[in-house]
Amino acid sequence: MRTMDRTSAHRASRTARRLVTSLAIGLLALARSAGGQEASTSVDRGTTCSAEEHGRDGDEHRDIDLRDVLVAENSVSGTVSFLDGRDFRNVGSVNAVPDLQERLAEINANPIEAYAYGLVTESQIIRHFEPSGGVRLIDDVAISPDGTRLYVSRSNLADVAAFDLTDAAHPMIWRTHVDGFLADHAALSPDGRRFVVSATTADVADVFDADTGVLVGSFPTGHFPHQDEYSADGRHIYNGSVGDVTLPFAQDAEKGARQLTVVDAVTLKVLRIYSFTEGVRPTVVTDDEKRMYAQLSYLNGLIKFDLVTGKIEKTLTEPLSAFAVSTYPTPDDYPHNSAHHGLAMSGDGTRLCDVGTIDNTVSIVSTARLEVISTTDVGNVPYWATTSRDGQHCLVAISAANAVSVISYRTGREVRSVPVGKFPQRLRLAKLPVRVERLLSPSPG
Repeated sequence: MRTMDRTSAHRASRTARRLVTSLAIGLLALARSAGGQEASTSVDRGTTCSAEEHGRDGDEHRDIDLRDVLVAENSVSGTVSFLDGRDFRNVGSVNAVPDLQERLAEINANPIEAYAYGLVTESQIIRHFEPSGGVRLIDDVAISPDGTRLYVSRSNLADVAAFDLTDAAHPMIWRTHVDGFLADHAALSPDGRRFVVSATTADVADVFDADTGVLVGSFPTGHFPHQDEYSADGRHIYNGSVGDVTLPFAQDAEKGARQLTVVDAVTLKVLRIYSFTEGVRPTVVTDDEKRMYAQLSYLNGLIKFDLVTGKIEKTLTEPLSAFAVSTYPTPDDYPHNSAHHGLAMSGDGTRLCDVGTIDNTVSIVSTARLEVISTTDVGNVPYWATTSRDGQHCLVAISAANAVSVISYRTGREVRSVPVGKFPQRLRLAKLPVRVERLLSPSPG
């Protein structure tokens, strides 16, 4: 086990910042509640335009010619890139922060929000290959089932927003604050009616009505909620928490509850909690919900986990690459405690795509044996994975290279690298009408 020395003064400083942040959260919560429900449902809690105004229910917006696309969230440029789902060429992009200056002005006008924004931005900085001084404008994306709306979790801006893709200007339909000061991973329900977002600093996941942006409810999570995932049948939500990633490895025990929380997707009642000693990073839950494959903080590999018994079946620990040894010499060098961050499963369920963030690699792993089949080198900071619609390729966000890498599950080799916007992270599959695709900006992101 490797550790990194920290002076007592540095630890005291970190502890003080945590206390001040907690106080700021509490003060802002009081300030918002004092404003009353009417104030919270104005610009901050769901600015909306009617569905009819944006043609969501109009016959002229029904289009059966839906094409498969991959949607890439570019966290620093604040844009969303669209890749063709068949040949993976970049077909255009959308600006997901057209109101950036207005939003920053609102934040800076509120001393508590301004202070919290500074802390959140500082906490986003990674030690190696940091692209923007901690500025992260968006974190996750989703597209409505009919391909006419874009939903975005807007990271440091601490809100979520929806955009109309049927209009060339891509106007904002609604925008809503999340609880606390950071909007993290998100998931759209299979029926497209609810959008779940991890409100990281508030230790809850907020659930929004996808049509109106109104907050439907929230459910408690572990400390620093991270990934959200719906079960295949849409009945359950799985939320993984990572603990306080701003604390050094030497204070790992103090990072708070790290757990997988399972929730009823309708009532938002917590059904089961699985506790872990390390943060729960990207996960893949099987369709029958009996097994989960997961990456954990600091683990250079992944685990196979039995969701029935609540026990780890097997752990795969992969050797550090020469690049990892030289570039990330201690656990405190890892980006937000992540050794591996990105996991997907092939269409036939026989192989996993395991993204080695500090290794600069992608490994293809057998699900039956949990053994590495092949490993290939990719660019700096590979940070997310999803599987192509045909189940044959693993699509990996190479954050520091501003690209998406296409990896064959069969050969384990890269077959294409596609330029996108600055510092891509989350990748999501979607379908888009041809007429909507034609309205995208020609910029790759």
